Parts: sequence; structure tokens; C-alpha cells
Amino acid sequence: MATLRRLREVPRHLLVCEKSNFGNHKSRHRHIIQTHYYNYRVSFLIPECGILSEELKNLVMQTGPYYFVKNLPLHELITHEFISTFIKKGSCCALTYNTNIDEDNTVALLPNGTLILSLDKDTYEETGLQGRPSQFSGRKIMKFIVSIDLMELSLNLDSKKYERISWSFKEKKPLKFDFLLAWHNAGSEESTMMSYFSKYQIQEHQPKVALSTLRDLQCPVLQSSELEGTPDVSCRALELFDWLGAVFSNVDLNNESNNFISTYCCPQPSTVVAKAYLCTITGFILPEKICLLLERLCHYYDEPKLAPWVTLSVQGFADSPVSWGKNEHGFRKGGEHLYNFVIFNNQDYWLQMAVGANDHCPP
Repeated sequence: MATLRRLREVPRHLLVCEKSNFGNHKSRHRHIIQTHYYNYRVSFLIPECGILSEELKNLVMQTGPYYFVKNLPLHELITHEFISTFIKKGSCCALTYNTNIDEDNTVALLPNGTLILSLDKDTYEETGLQGRPSQFSGRKIMKFIVSIDLMELSLNLDSKKYERISWSFKEKKPLKFDFLLAWHNAGSEESTMMSYFSKYQIQEHQPKVALSTLRDLQCPVLQSSELEGTPDVSCRALELFDWLGAVFSNVDLNNESNNFISTYCCPQPSTVVAKAYLCTITGFILPEKICLLLERLCHYYDEPKLAPWVTLSVQGFADSPVSWGKNEHGFRKGGEHLYNFVIFNNQDYWLQMAVGANDHCPP
């Protein structure tokens, strides 16, 4: 009975909504983007649009590259050469590939130079490093979190602390992972990372881009000043959030009696737009690239447009050790951590941030 009861339990999900204006000096839009490091899918939807501008299309095509390195020893990420070349001279992110955060050893390198290890109990004890129990371990602690400040370590490579960590990664408990890496440095050559890891199996990838035009799309009516909506006048932010999920999943919104897959329909009040443009980018996408996309979408209204609003949605890797900043992240039953901007033609915006059961409240 206890097992059945647990299976019936619905895990906690949290959605935070707020509104502001891009011209407000207290606006948090840049901070939210810049501290959400591990992004695998970015989508934007523009109602009343049949074709992208050249500026926006070019920006979409420049969201890469990122890299896949197979069997990379962990000690390569703490060398003086790596720290000097990539961490101190740009924004570098790394994330273990094809690892399950709740079960496997997982590693992430944050752009600020923090190396985070999520280790199972046996591996943690074998490394001999100092860490803390995972906040989502439950009564029986099976996962531990180790956080290493590489910028601090690089100040004194002769210190006992650096020697102990280096010895642990090289000799005591050598660890190898498949890694995804991305690096942003406006003045660098894209081939730098390829040449640096040339002795390993490294591949350069570009994010996959899917462009589509949705016809006769029923869209919710929104008012920028009303997050909670107004009966018979405008829809709530939560209703828009659900509707976007259905649109991105290509769900039929007609709610016809012979549709046995989904009975979901567009919230009311709504309006039908002749065309809407949907762009989805999938890969390992750095926050800097997303900031540029948001800025370009804000400039969409520099000239008069029929669209009353556009959206920019970002989904994080389900098995990353963190969601925002250094907030610990777990999978449990979903692993979701995502955010969505609704950009209005008066430069007001809604910001929606969602996390799953094993997460802290969004910032």
C-alpha cells in the first residue's frame, strides 16, 4: 500500500511569474539569463509573422559552436593551462554527457570557474575530497556535492589544497567523462578548443535549428499589466504557460470530440492569427547567446508590428547538477528547470520560471 501511495503522489512543481519593463533599471532579465548556465533548447514564437528578418535569422544561425569530448580525464579541467586559456579569458561551460544526475557521477564547470561534482557515496569517499551531502538525498545519503573554486586554486598552484585535488584526480581516483563544452570569447578563434583537446576525441557541433510557420493559430489574448488576467478580457500568465507547452509539443488545440489524444484547447479569450513563426534551437547554448536573442526580439518592435507580444522560452538540461547559479538541481520525476519571457510591444515583459520537485525556488 505504501508503494502504491508513493506512485500516486504528484511531485511538487513550482512556477514563479513576475512582470517588469526592459527600461527599468531594476529589471532582472539579464541576471536570470546569465545565471542559468546549462541550456539545451531555446524557442521563440512570433504571432502575425510569416518570415524572419535577416538580422534575427543570422543571429539564430550563430548560437554555436559547442564541443563533445570523449573520455576526458577530469584533471584536465584543473590544469593551469586550461584555467588560463578558457576560464580567465571568457565564459566556459562544461557538463558531463549522458549521465543521470540522481544515479551517476556528474560534473559541471560554471562560467565563474566553479567546478561542481555530484558523486555517489563510494566515489566521494574514494576521492578523499571535502564536500557535503546532497540536499535531495533523503534519509539515506547516497549523493555528495563537491565544489571547487578553480579561480582561487589558480592563485597558488603550489598550495597543499591544489596538490591534494590534483593527486585525487590523477592518482587516487582518476575519473573520466564524456563532456559537452562551450566557450564564449568575442576575440578568440573558434578552433582554440579543438586544438587544445586535439589529443582526445573531440567533435565540433552546431546547434540544430528548426523553423516553421504555424497557420491559423489560436492565441490567448494578453494584457501586459495583468499577470492574473481579467475575466472575458485577457488570459492569465499560467494559462499562457500551459498553452505554450502545447504549441511547442505540436498538440492539436481544436478539442474535437473524436480526438482521443488531447482535450486541451486554447484559453479564452483568444484570437486567431493567420501566421505565427516558431523557431527552436537545440544544443548546448550559452547564456551570452540567449541575451543577444532577447535583445534582438526586443528590437522587433522598433517598427510597427501586428503582433501584440512575442515569447522566448529556454529549457535547461534535465541532468545538470545546478539550475540557477549554484542552486542544486535533481531529477526525480522530471528534472525540469526553465524560463519564459513574454515580450510586449510597449517593452513590458512577463518572466516565468519553473522548476520541478528536486529544486530550490527560482531566484
